[in-house]
Amino acid sequence: MSHYKSNLRDLEFNLFEVLGCERTYGRGAFEATGRDTARGILAEVERLAVHELATPFVEADRTPPRYDPATRSVTLPDSFKRAYGAWMESGWHLLDLPSSLGGADVPPSLRWAVAELALGANPSLYLYQGLAGFAKILDRLGTPEQRGLARLMVDRQWGATMVLTEPDAGSDVGASRTKAVQQPDGSWHIEGVKRFITSGEHDLAENIVHFVLARPEGHKPGTKGLSLFLVPKFHVADATTGRLGERNGVFATALEEKMGLKSSATCELTFGAEQPAVGVLLGDVHDGIRQMFQVIEQARMIVGTKSAATLSTGHLNAVAYAKERLQGTDLAAFGDKSAPKVPITRHPEVRRSLLLQKGYAEGLRALVLHTATVQDRIAEAEAAGGTDEEAKALNDLLLPIVKGYSSERACEQLGHALQIFGGAGYLKDFPLEQYIRDTKIDTLYEGTTAIQGLDFFFRKVAKDQGAALGALLTEVEKTAVAVTDGELAAAHAQLADAVTQLRAIVDVMGGHLLRSFEESTAMYQVGRNTTRLLMAAGDVLVGWLLLRQAAVAESRLAERRNGLNAPDAAFYRGKIATARFFAQEVLPLLTAERSVAEHTDTVLMTVPDEAW
Repeated sequence: MSHYKSNLRDLEFNLFEVLGCERTYGRGAFEATGRDTARGILAEVERLAVHELATPFVEADRTPPRYDPATRSVTLPDSFKRAYGAWMESGWHLLDLPSSLGGADVPPSLRWAVAELALGANPSLYLYQGLAGFAKILDRLGTPEQRGLARLMVDRQWGATMVLTEPDAGSDVGASRTKAVQQPDGSWHIEGVKRFITSGEHDLAENIVHFVLARPEGHKPGTKGLSLFLVPKFHVADATTGRLGERNGVFATALEEKMGLKSSATCELTFGAEQPAVGVLLGDVHDGIRQMFQVIEQARMIVGTKSAATLSTGHLNAVAYAKERLQGTDLAAFGDKSAPKVPITRHPEVRRSLLLQKGYAEGLRALVLHTATVQDRIAEAEAAGGTDEEAKALNDLLLPIVKGYSSERACEQLGHALQIFGGAGYLKDFPLEQYIRDTKIDTLYEGTTAIQGLDFFFRKVAKDQGAALGALLTEVEKTAVAVTDGELAAAHAQLADAVTQLRAIVDVMGGHLLRSFEESTAMYQVGRNTTRLLMAAGDVLVGWLLLRQAAVAESRLAERRNGLNAPDAAFYRGKIATARFFAQEVLPLLTAERSVAEHTDTVLMTVPDEAW
């Protein structure tokens, strides 16, 4: 039986009942992708994900990729290669591409719904197929000749990597020491060592194109002195057919041994140690950080989607176990020695845990898909030859929440899902222990949570004086005040109060930021609260999205009081209960977070190092 429990019903509910995608699918830029087509795609991908993609998930963890130091090659298990082959043969990876590269110009929201299914079933497999995203960026930023390379990457299914991190630099990208030396023929020789390179070496493709951030000789220090280079594993002898030439001078010199996501080959790559590692400058422009950020933004969306997908299947596995596990008697029969044993779903604490998991699992899915619909707007505007600046600003604001908040909440809630299994969950008999190991990396990938918090406040909130966040919170407040009576009235009031607390946290931090221009140490009090703000914003947005779902559910139940089948009725009632419970259990905590933010002092930075 597959470890993966999908939730296609909730994906379709978000897309077509809550987020209004039926109003854009099949029209304009997305004319070829109507609602029925989209539903057909999701159904086919789900079938593939639950069966072929999920099959090697456990085996590839137990028998992970092998590194041969003699050949500096990495070999994956045969079952994993078969699953990867099935995915590539299906052609669904092409959904990430524009029609100019063989794609179908499908809406981003549909692409990310598809991504959830694949990432939930086998996250490592999806990471290897990232070639599509890289090819799309190369097609957008490259020279005409380089756009031909993008087409080869797609046609021949070459791998691709984002080569950023160095052993000593870590997240301080500006400290990068990998250098690039220009040659008389216009090419560049890359010299240096990079680590933590996802899919850096493997035997799933005949070639791998590395997107390498390096500093050209003579360029100034810091991030602005960096450029982005294309360095293939094998030289391309024929740019028309893709026939490969000699081996290039980039080699995997180590395979990282990790706590989880073991089937993803994370490598140390050494450039130019034994022979020249020849590359070309992307787009013939020295604009490395801006170019690489397009790759990073794609990666951060993948990580957030992966977290949401894994929490969803983890929660559904916990629910299935809890319904079958008999233990203890109903608390209402406390003291009755003859009372029968009940499923643990009858215990209030188990129900509290499961319903909170449900809130976060379905809320994170909604957060990812809501962000994806913002990307739909951006794509529609670009297809019409314009730009949607409001959507771009909103997308920028949401990305660190999707990545940082989603990964943290997924890890936290997967730990609670493990509790449902008790000691059995600590065994490899159930997928939860692997889910937890595989998901912890999401909090570290593409910038730790602390870095996401810094990015959120300084680059996304303070940089535009809170305009994008203010506009988003105005939308949240409209939902909050729209309901003043009925079953959901209290939850709406709690959402309104949570927005007030969130705005107050922003104001406190803004005050410290302004004071820092005269008193530099005030910046410490800003930094102390950036992650707090990120997580608080995520909780408010999830509470908001769950209430939007609950409103739709109430409407459906009212419209078809006697015409709903039992599964649909249960689904909608679950939406209402989840939104109410999340508002009760989570949103009041923002009052405490505001209080902490308002009462920060200098103790954190003044305690002497020897006192730690």
